[in-house]
Amino acid sequence: MKLTIACCAIFFFGFLSVYAQSNNFMPVQIILKNGIIEGNYDVTNGISAYFGIPFAKPPVGELRWKAPMPADKWIGVKETKKFSARPVQGLVFGDMNSFSDGVSEDCLYLNVWTPAKRNSKDLPVLVYFYGGGFVAGDASEPRYNGESMAKEGVVVVTVNYRLGIFGFLAHPELSAETSYKGSGNYGLLDQTLALQWVKDNIAAFGGNPNQVTIAGESAGSISVSYQMASPLAKNLIHGAIGESGAGINPTLAPVGLSEAEKTGKEFIELAGYTTISELRKLSAKDVFEIYQESKRFGFPVVIDNYFLPKSLPEIFRAGEQAQVPLLLGWNSAEIPGQAFMQGQPYTKQAFIAKVKETYPSDWEQVLMLHPHETAEEVEYAATDLASDRFISYSTWKWFDLHRNHSQQPVYRYLFSKLSPPLVDKSLTAGLAGGTVRSGNPAPAPRQIGARHAAEIEYAMGNLHLVKEFQWSQEDFKVSNTMFNYFTKFVKSGNPNGGELPAWSAAKSGESNPPVMVIDTESKEIKAKNDIRYQYHDQFYKNGN
Repeated sequence: MKLTIACCAIFFFGFLSVYAQSNNFMPVQIILKNGIIEGNYDVTNGISAYFGIPFAKPPVGELRWKAPMPADKWIGVKETKKFSARPVQGLVFGDMNSFSDGVSEDCLYLNVWTPAKRNSKDLPVLVYFYGGGFVAGDASEPRYNGESMAKEGVVVVTVNYRLGIFGFLAHPELSAETSYKGSGNYGLLDQTLALQWVKDNIAAFGGNPNQVTIAGESAGSISVSYQMASPLAKNLIHGAIGESGAGINPTLAPVGLSEAEKTGKEFIELAGYTTISELRKLSAKDVFEIYQESKRFGFPVVIDNYFLPKSLPEIFRAGEQAQVPLLLGWNSAEIPGQAFMQGQPYTKQAFIAKVKETYPSDWEQVLMLHPHETAEEVEYAATDLASDRFISYSTWKWFDLHRNHSQQPVYRYLFSKLSPPLVDKSLTAGLAGGTVRSGNPAPAPRQIGARHAAEIEYAMGNLHLVKEFQWSQEDFKVSNTMFNYFTKFVKSGNPNGGELPAWSAAKSGESNPPVMVIDTESKEIKAKNDIRYQYHDQFYKNGN
């Protein structure tokens, strides 16, 4: 009997211990310009988190397809303990995970993680924009979680912005409504308003409004390049990080206003409508269904003479961009070679034929730049061409423009760590960095480099939050290196320090600038393949 009582006591107190440790949050409040918010303070690590903070009025009704308006003030305490709804979007990339509270047109909210103590002030700030091709994604994805960097003394902000038809539709009627007679770019304007919100409010979280670094991956990286170029945002940022992507031809580059307006006008006419007022009266569901039925992949960014007055090469060459330190790079195999070969085998003959088809005037030069004698060489060559045409070249051009047209340091990386095996063998790695499940999954293709978006959880110190992969000690070593580079850059505009491998800034006009290869053994090398990018510079007519 005594044994039974003792066992029950052990179970009872053990249960209390487990239960007591399952929630380590204490409510904590902050006074913002618009009112009081209440988040959670984790007593075990000293991090306070505030999720779903409104930074703009809901962009619904008459505010649909308008530049965002600052959020209204509120009375009382607004609870900010769970993520908001994500922007309206379909399941474009099946490998995106999200902790968001559903899907809604009312989506303009942001999240803050802060390590601030009661007397903390002037902490460095990171504002992170998610990727997803301007048609998908949201600020609650676990790989963007800001807690790890907050533990290192950084205030981290993740931001929702409008997507797809809700974020980028341009139309003559919409242009006529504005003082600047332009339209579109609403998702990018959302980001800019969020940066203004940070300027006005981040001190309340212990952050320094004059030490704000913006960062993002893919469309988020493209967003960073646009915010650097925009006259509306360039004075709100003090450093920039780009992971794979810039808004430079051929990667989600802007179009002229008249072209964007024509696209929007034709779109709504094909849907059976004639005026914007008709579309504003529709539900978000109806607008979304019209967009889905069209099979479009978003709408273009616009040179609207407001957010964006010129193309990025024009702005950067004139030195009109934000003059801030820049850290950027891309992955060693952004997209599989089959994106270039389009079903053809990795043979010399097939590769030559595809190069001739793609580059009819310069095919001999392209072949000289890409060894293709063996099947293995063809696979690497096709992967390089596919990646350059997709996103690597545009990122290189951003690098090249800023180092040659600013006095600020520019650091370039190449992420090369191969992804580890998946926990669930029925899954396959997806294009947006996660995993997808199909009814009859094909064997995963052989990895010859790091795929698109694979670096995010390494850079943000979040391997432990991404459960699909069998992370090894090597992965955590790589993450520690990349995470520390990013954190040091956010703090000082320089990624160097401690025991990290030394990383040199690129110099203007340097023919083979330094590149930090981030892998199991990270090291700085001299650029080996920039002649490829220099060729595409002329091909895409972005040259000097």
